[in-house]
Amino acid sequence: MLQKMIDRYCQALTVLMAAALALMVLLVFTNVVLRYAFNSGITVSEELSRWLFVWVTFIGAIVAMQEGAHLGTDMLVSRLSVRGKKLCLVLGHLLMLFVCWLLFKGSLEQVKINWDSTSAAMEVSQGFFYASGLVCAVSGAVILLNHLWRLLTGQLSEAELIGIRESEEEPIDVPKPLA
Repeated sequence: MLQKMIDRYCQALTVLMAAALALMVLLVFTNVVLRYAFNSGITVSEELSRWLFVWVTFIGAIVAMQEGAHLGTDMLVSRLSVRGKKLCLVLGHLLMLFVCWLLFKGSLEQVKINWDSTSAAMEVSQGFFYASGLVCAVSGAVILLNHLWRLLTGQLSEAELIGIRESEEEPIDVPKPLA
């Protein structure tokens, strides 16, 4: 059940990322056209695009974590026994949970420090900018804890014990020639 909720959450984040990227392109393109053709521009365009870029980066990290799309190497782990792979997975996840805690703690401090300061063009609290780290840390921790729970309850297959991909290219099932 939690896995389905995480999958839906990541689907919603993917849609949100696409919308943010489209808005960024629209803002920057419109601003360039206005500056060159009409010697004017949209005041908040650069700042909002920068904020959206930061949010898209953190949201993309969440989705990539869920999909196991972060790049890495499995040269050592793939040669271990199933028990060794499980041990490495637990150790890796515990380390990543610690990083999530550090990200959460640092982002929370930045949100508190910058809550009363406003951005130059949009005049919005700078705390919203740093809240992207909070969202990433909490979401990442939930994904990692769910993955650990699935490991402890025996729901992970052996293929899922290695949580990275060797390359960005997905293996494609190509039909073999008949001859």
